[in-house]
Amino acid sequence: MTGVEREFELALIARLKGADSAAFDVVHAAFNTRLFNFLARQSRRRDVAEDLLEETWLRFVDILPRLRDDTRLAPLLFKIARNLHVSYCRSRAIEDHHAPGMIGLWPSGSPGPSPFDATVARETGERLDEALAALPAIYREALLLVAVEEMKPAEAAAVCGITPEAMRQRLSRARAMLARQLDERDDALVLLKAVTT
Repeated sequence: MTGVEREFELALIARLKGADSAAFDVVHAAFNTRLFNFLARQSRRRDVAEDLLEETWLRFVDILPRLRDDTRLAPLLFKIARNLHVSYCRSRAIEDHHAPGMIGLWPSGSPGPSPFDATVARETGERLDEALAALPAIYREALLLVAVEEMKPAEAAAVCGITPEAMRQRLSRARAMLARQLDERDDALVLLKAVTT
């Protein structure tokens, strides 16, 4: 982030704390799609991502008066979204364990192909999405925050509540796991083509 961008962000924060709705609109426009993509890739469910996104903005509005003057918006918003996703996963685990036959708070059932998945047009994008989805959640979120959302590892560490060194280790493992996933998928594709031709 350049000095000019940071100055603009600090001015936005001052306006947000003063209940300036135009400042909120600027922040919403800058982050809404990014937050949705993060939540959709984490949850692999469009409906869940939409619900979590709405709750992210509600929580953000709730804390606006208490923002520190030097707040960084990206880490704050992604931390809120991440924490909501973690809570969602915990509540699903509890519901699935204690009341498998009951109507739950969140949509359940095994997700089929979502509209998000259907819109991925390019083969390379599909392969990458599949490999990323196969990673454990902690490694997937590390890659999403740093590689897709272009956060610095220290900012991503703050979002996840871990040390920068732990985030660097997590990123290293995530990259290695992703590379293995892609190699295995390539090998399977070559084998499938050889068998079918």
